[in-house]
Amino acid sequence: MIIQSLTMHVPWKRNTARLEDQVAIEPPAEKIGRRQSLRGFLIYLGPALMVSIAYMDPGNYGTDLSAGAGFKYDLIWAVWLASAMAMILQYLSGKLGVATGKSLPEMVKTSLRRKELIIPYWLAAEAAAAATDLAEYLGTVIALNLLFDVPLIYAAIFGALDVILIMTLMTRKYHAIEQMFLLLVSVLVFGFLYQLVAVKPSLSQIAVHSVTVGSLGSDALLLVVGIIGATVMPHALFVHSWLAKNKMDLTGRRIPGAKEGDNQFSREERHRTLNFHRWETVLMLTIAGVVNVGILLVAIPFFPDAGITIQQFVVDLEQHYSYVVGVVFLLTLLASGISSSTLGTIAGQVIMEGLIGKRWNIWARRIVTRCVNVFPTTIAVLLGLNPLNLLIYSQVILSLMIPLPMIPIVYYTSKRKFMGEFVNTHATTVVALFTVGLILTFNTYLILTSI
Repeated sequence: MIIQSLTMHVPWKRNTARLEDQVAIEPPAEKIGRRQSLRGFLIYLGPALMVSIAYMDPGNYGTDLSAGAGFKYDLIWAVWLASAMAMILQYLSGKLGVATGKSLPEMVKTSLRRKELIIPYWLAAEAAAAATDLAEYLGTVIALNLLFDVPLIYAAIFGALDVILIMTLMTRKYHAIEQMFLLLVSVLVFGFLYQLVAVKPSLSQIAVHSVTVGSLGSDALLLVVGIIGATVMPHALFVHSWLAKNKMDLTGRRIPGAKEGDNQFSREERHRTLNFHRWETVLMLTIAGVVNVGILLVAIPFFPDAGITIQQFVVDLEQHYSYVVGVVFLLTLLASGISSSTLGTIAGQVIMEGLIGKRWNIWARRIVTRCVNVFPTTIAVLLGLNPLNLLIYSQVILSLMIPLPMIPIVYYTSKRKFMGEFVNTHATTVVALFTVGLILTFNTYLILTSI
């Protein structure tokens, strides 16, 4: 079972000798408290780190590159807005897991009860996970094609083999997966810092357009919705609740003598874990937001070309700056595709187990999902279609599917009967409802203007 294989190991707190046995004078209690809090945070670190990769996946490359090349600095505000909305919703998802001890799919199953309601919801959630994997797969294919000059049709085949690497990692200990995510996130962050040093964007323009909303034509609106879809990811909302409650299961201090079926953790322990979860979510999704803005900024020198392909973009990068800049960009794209595929696989298993109480062999799930996406990608390559356009439209589809997890998350976390004393404050509920309304408004406007 995926949940068992992922929970085999986590760095447990080691018992330490009493401080007074080691030194003659105790340091101030305030310093001890800060050290213990920092150590506890580092032990908890992982759920938001893993989720953050969904906000730096190849879908973000597609939308952010088009936004930068097509509109220069004008859509930076959309990236920050999407990041802020993602931060709010991911916080609520993890909060649900910590407070209730259940994942979002498990909560939805309890509420829907009847199979005729659960099955359609499950199929829709699986479709969202599959759409996510399409973008991740395309990113891997494009990176292989441009890094090693492999023809796209062969790269489409080789790209499907990342399943072997992913499944090998999935059979190992939980902390090994977290360490892989930390490595790949580091590649993304430092890679784009290097590229931004080479591109040298205008800091004043970044500041102005971070808070200024310009006119929204149909092309710009499509990109805004795509940016939201690439940033507020349905599968990430589903899986964060499971990751947070699972990490508390592994690292939290349980109530001595708690019976099976009872809540295993005291209110103090849940408050402590929730505090770690809050700060980790803010930290990791802020980093993800900075990376997304970085992707957009790297594309600005190639304005005006909203239809730029990734292939042409890399060629232009190498010509305007250096070969190394282009290679670094492709390495970040490859790291993004592989790591986000791993998260998507975990999310798919959590969705299935939570909603219908069944599981596939993890190899079978990965192979089936990847094969489903190989066919449309291969056909698109054979027809000579621009893979970047596929990335953008896949993100628009994801944006339209955000309500699947988003509405239940806001509903559950705002109800005391589910959350108890951990229920959202009035201010949190208002902000969450505003976020829901804004996303639904963008989606509705896009649909109406596209008919």
